[in-house]
Amino acid sequence: MWLKPEEVLLKNALKLWVTQKSSCYFILQRRRGHGEGGGRLTGRLVGALDAVLDSNARVAPFRILLQVPGSQVYSPIACGATLEEITQHWDWLEQNLLHTLSVFDNKDDIASFVKGKVKALIAEETSSRLAEQEDEPEKFREALVKFEARFNFPEAEKLVTYYSCCCWKGRVPRQGWLYLSVHHVCFYSFFLGKELKLVVPWVDIQKLERTSNVFLTDTIRITTQNKERDFSMFLNLDEVFKIMEQLADVTLRRLLDNEGFDLDPDLQEPSQITKRVLEARAQNEFFRAFFRLPRREKLHAVLDCSLWTPFSRCHTAGRMFASDSYICFASKEDGCCKVILPLREVVSIEKMEDTSLLPSPIIVSVRSKMAFQFIELRDRDSLVESLLARLKQVHADHPVRYDTSRDEDVTSPVFYSANMCSDHRFGGLETLSSQNNEEREKETNPRLHPEALVAAFRQSGSQSPDSRLVARAGTKPAPSWFLVGFVNHCATTGTPQNVAFKSSDAVTDLAAHPGYYGNLVEESMGKCCLVTEEIERDLHRSLPEHPAFQNETGIAALRRVLTAYAHRNPQIGYCQSMNILTSVLLLYAKEEEAFWLLVAVCERMLPDYFNHRVIGAQVDQSVFEELIKEQLPELAEHMQDLSALASISLSWFLTLFLSIMPLESAVNVVDCFFYDGIKAIFQLGLAVLEANAEDLCRSKDDGQALMVLSRFLDHIKNEDSPGPPVGSHHAFFSDDQEPCPVTDIADLIRDSYEKFGDQSVAQIEHMRRKHRIRVLQGHEDTTKQNVLRVVIPEVSVLPEDLEELYDLFKREHMMSCYWEQPGPLALRHDPSRPYAEQYRIDARQFARLFQLVSPWTCGAHTDILAERTFRLLDDNMDHLIEFKAFVSCLDIMYNGEMNEKIKLLYRLHIPPALTENDRDSQSPLKNPLLSTSRPLVFGKSKGDTIDYQKQLKQMIKDLAKEKDKTEKELPKMSQQHNCFPIPRVTVQLSPT
Repeated sequence: MWLKPEEVLLKNALKLWVTQKSSCYFILQRRRGHGEGGGRLTGRLVGALDAVLDSNARVAPFRILLQVPGSQVYSPIACGATLEEITQHWDWLEQNLLHTLSVFDNKDDIASFVKGKVKALIAEETSSRLAEQEDEPEKFREALVKFEARFNFPEAEKLVTYYSCCCWKGRVPRQGWLYLSVHHVCFYSFFLGKELKLVVPWVDIQKLERTSNVFLTDTIRITTQNKERDFSMFLNLDEVFKIMEQLADVTLRRLLDNEGFDLDPDLQEPSQITKRVLEARAQNEFFRAFFRLPRREKLHAVLDCSLWTPFSRCHTAGRMFASDSYICFASKEDGCCKVILPLREVVSIEKMEDTSLLPSPIIVSVRSKMAFQFIELRDRDSLVESLLARLKQVHADHPVRYDTSRDEDVTSPVFYSANMCSDHRFGGLETLSSQNNEEREKETNPRLHPEALVAAFRQSGSQSPDSRLVARAGTKPAPSWFLVGFVNHCATTGTPQNVAFKSSDAVTDLAAHPGYYGNLVEESMGKCCLVTEEIERDLHRSLPEHPAFQNETGIAALRRVLTAYAHRNPQIGYCQSMNILTSVLLLYAKEEEAFWLLVAVCERMLPDYFNHRVIGAQVDQSVFEELIKEQLPELAEHMQDLSALASISLSWFLTLFLSIMPLESAVNVVDCFFYDGIKAIFQLGLAVLEANAEDLCRSKDDGQALMVLSRFLDHIKNEDSPGPPVGSHHAFFSDDQEPCPVTDIADLIRDSYEKFGDQSVAQIEHMRRKHRIRVLQGHEDTTKQNVLRVVIPEVSVLPEDLEELYDLFKREHMMSCYWEQPGPLALRHDPSRPYAEQYRIDARQFARLFQLVSPWTCGAHTDILAERTFRLLDDNMDHLIEFKAFVSCLDIMYNGEMNEKIKLLYRLHIPPALTENDRDSQSPLKNPLLSTSRPLVFGKSKGDTIDYQKQLKQMIKDLAKEKDKTEKELPKMSQQHNCFPIPRVTVQLSPT
């Protein structure tokens, strides 16, 4: 443990200790009599003394001292009961402090810095222990008081947590405290008489990463538009970084990506965000991503246990995940075993007798007459009780018809194992119950197509050319059991869609929502809107070479599925590439099954891919670029701008290779996607690039690189497909080129798993969070540049000033999102609106900006003038104005001609700017328009003056000549308005 440093003169006391390690500033010592033989008198005496002392008075056998070179004063800073414990402290000092101390010139500064750091670590350890015991420990309250006093935020700015650390300013570290609140990263330091305060809004962060510098091996770097800040010397850097990642992700997505981001219930209100809530969110996100479950699914418990796996004939160690509607299991060995048990398929959960061979066992039985045995479960009784309660609730919410006379049911649990061979197919690959299917079909809409399209349009005399046999026997990629088992399954059942249907968990959605799809079809068909028009345009572009979509049967089924999904999820509606994916799903699945598979892909497996800005696809493209740099460094070095490759590979992700690879080969990629998720697309993309690395390095431009990849992908064949290939997507290259060698899809998939299959779900999700920040900030930069490009030609404000005004305008908008309680956020930030109208502010925000930047200020009456200006600019009377209107008004005030300024002043004194409210009636702005005591005279830069009275008279004459035009622009005062005295000008007019 760390000790509060106290200066001690240890000349005589040193005889009681033996030095184990030493450095320039630190000494690790062991107390005599501990860990040594009994030959020395001193050691035996010290050991005997320590043995008879009361436990509270005993001295720890290991300690670390701070020793400043040249000084006889030592300060104990850590102690430990074991060598392992004290070694952890020693390693931390070496990694985080030892190299840092060399930057100090003064010995006193070194001692002061180390002591301050150790005291901060003690305080952090204390607060961590207290936080485990109670929700609001005293230490946290003290930190909250200091946070509020030091940064003076409104009360609504909630502190989430705080850490002791150092902030680097050049080569000098500043010891202090890092405060993480719901909207800001703050740092405070008072060191050697100097105070340092840093405040960085989360929405300004463009990059958050772990890095290193010349002094430290591990730091957290925060990058904004103009600065980089490094923070280090955390007691637990992993924990800090995860919390910062979560806060940055939640805040940026809530404020900048409200188009497609559904907040967890605990995060709907920022004031409810706590450290525990963020940690739970991180665990929930990993759980849902790993098992590809619905976003609404909430994790309740994670427990270490072992599961009996028949294919290996032993218990496999792993973890159980218990959620609202599922019991899941994942082996500790990555890829060895994964189980997903929907609670609606569970019949019973029972405790077995506890034995030495089977400690704390439970049996989970499912409807398909299988049982799963879990052992070594802690707190088994409470676990079973909670599982039974949720099981009862699930069965009450979703009753399942079950024919006890049959061994099969509509659904079955999903079980995967990378080590499973074809002889030990275990669960998840059973054929659907024909009896239950017939019952469901009777209840569904009669217009729905009753079978997969590929069955209806099977070529005579042979199997379908789109047979989904994935690999030849004998191949050994990582999921070889899956490929072989899948081939055997297709051969025996004839229903290959079952694998995708179950691995995506669409089977559970279908069983839980009987009749849902038919009702959607009835509600949506016949309605005409922009989405249906887009769908109609793309219907005949969806696999036009396939006979299933060369007649009305296939086209009608595709129309129903796409229209029904758009009706179900208007936030997504319809996006291009959904038609291609849905067409392939309809080939191999019944219409209702294809609908639920589309739901699984759009809402779970490819989150945020199919919306207005395709944020999810762009994030994965950015992740793909990072993987290229890691896995294919030579190619990345040659193609310095990887955005060109990203533009080519975007369609790989959006259509799962269906649009750029022969269909009989591409469907095998879809199989891998349903089995392994987005990881399969990442690794297959890397395999494609590696296979063409030499040609890509020789390519001279992006067009040539596109040609190389297109030729390669067009010549990927399925050697096991019994029929001829269906169409050629990229046969646009000239015939005089050398023929491209044919690549077997099974070989390509095997290579992708063997060479690039080591990426875990946790790693991919971490990279997604990191790159989502960059992508969202890239969209913000694009919005800013487009706004400036639109506004610059219409105003005389300098571009650099206009950019600062935009930043101020956006910051004011964000402040309202932080602390005020406005209307729905969508009214403020709507990415679908024109760029110049995406950020809007209300009257209160406008008043703050008006007082800050307007040249027309008039003391206590500035607020009244700001209110009038806002009402004038609010053309549509929605109580919000956009940036263009704001800056156009400022442009007149600063740079407008005199007649423009007078015109603006005039409009500020008539409706709608002028109202009959109490504030206006008391305003001196209702005095005469022109002041005789304050002539319009201004100084010029050379000291000369101009009398603007003459210019004003001439302007009035000019206005009289344009009477017709003026009457339209400047509405006349009614008789009611004439009863008010004419306002007097009391503002300072600024010349151009």
